Amino acid sequence: MNKDLTVGEPRQVLWSFCLPLFGSVIFQQLYNIADSLVAGKFAGENALAAVGNSYEVTLIFIAFAFGCNIGCSVVVSKLFGAKNFKDMKTAVYTTLISCTVLCVVLMLGGFLFSGKLLAMIHTPSEIMQDSALYLDIYILGLPFLFFYNVANGIFSALGDSKTPFIFLAFSSVSNIFVDILFVKVFRQGVAGVAWATFICQGVSCILAIVVVLRRMHAIKVNERVPRFSGRILKDIAVIAIPSILQQSFISVGNIIIQGVINGFGAGVIAGYSAAVKLNNMIITSFTTIGNGISNYTAQNIGAGKMSRVRKGHKAGLWLVWFVCIPVVMVYFVAGKYLLYLFMENMEGEAMKTGIEFLRILSPFYFIVSTKLVTDGILRGAGMMKQFMTATFTDLILRVILAILFAGMFGSIGIWCAWPVGWSIGTGISLVFYHHGPWREKPKQ
Repeated sequence: MNKDLTVGEPRQVLWSFCLPLFGSVIFQQLYNIADSLVAGKFAGENALAAVGNSYEVTLIFIAFAFGCNIGCSVVVSKLFGAKNFKDMKTAVYTTLISCTVLCVVLMLGGFLFSGKLLAMIHTPSEIMQDSALYLDIYILGLPFLFFYNVANGIFSALGDSKTPFIFLAFSSVSNIFVDILFVKVFRQGVAGVAWATFICQGVSCILAIVVVLRRMHAIKVNERVPRFSGRILKDIAVIAIPSILQQSFISVGNIIIQGVINGFGAGVIAGYSAAVKLNNMIITSFTTIGNGISNYTAQNIGAGKMSRVRKGHKAGLWLVWFVCIPVVMVYFVAGKYLLYLFMENMEGEAMKTGIEFLRILSPFYFIVSTKLVTDGILRGAGMMKQFMTATFTDLILRVILAILFAGMFGSIGIWCAWPVGWSIGTGISLVFYHHGPWREKPKQ
């Protein structure tokens, strides 16, 4: 149900709102983890490499879906906090219409250029066909990806983090069984992995959109609600476009890095593909908590309650650091056993690569989680220039250093680029946060 995030003790409100979001993203990541796990176990190392290789291209599409989610969510949050329900409903309908157009354009572009992108990142010939097949099926499911993300953004904007959790828990668990059915029983290989995701995400999307429309219908206003507004679309775009650019540049950066990794052979690709899934699961979890903090910030700014923003930032930091402690310990000490879920061989280059990746990156999760919480505050407040500056600094450094370190230290040098970019980006985000409009006034 809808929940007002502008009342109640900030830590309790934020934790109760964000914990279901955290659970949701764990299930969301099960989609990609299940794809890689089933591909690696039942279709072989080349299938695992193909799914991991294609994943870097799919992140471009995810970037656009994520931007639409955030743009809609922040604007709807502010309108909900201000109790402006007429414009809030118009914002929802405007987003759905705009996303339909954007999705059609991206599908056309995807079918035309995905093969060229695979060639551009030096995809090895032995996995090219499977990578292309996986991408083609994935692109067919883009409408489900987009509308499901928008629905999640709307639920979060209304203070409801439990409904998307329920949808994701059901569809993610179903995806594991359908993956196994298509790959192990029907022997469809990489195509089976892609079709399983298509079906399960499609069911989740349809259910989510139905609930959103019913939720909008239940909110009564005394005047006619326009189905589209150019003014509100502009407000959404101000938040969405920088978020899309952020995620797109991250995706492009990851593609460049994937191209560097591909030069080290299928073993390193497979090891990276498995380890990066575990890494992305926790990073995406922090990002989702940051998105929840954006909703909290936007609602409170809409209600004119600036003092609650600083308390929300502190509560968010305690939450992500609480999550970091067990994750860092498990990844650093027992990462080998998690990677074995994706592989049949406990030794070899793939396993060695995955262990190195996790041990280098995991201790720095405390730093990057601080950045993502702080970015959530900046984004919820509409401080998009500051948000983009910190993000692009992190990304550009990671890409440049990955290329340089790869030539100097081999594949292990690529993994070392992540902590440097995270640390500098976090420092920049914190500087911007401490100069935000919620800062304490100096004592006379």
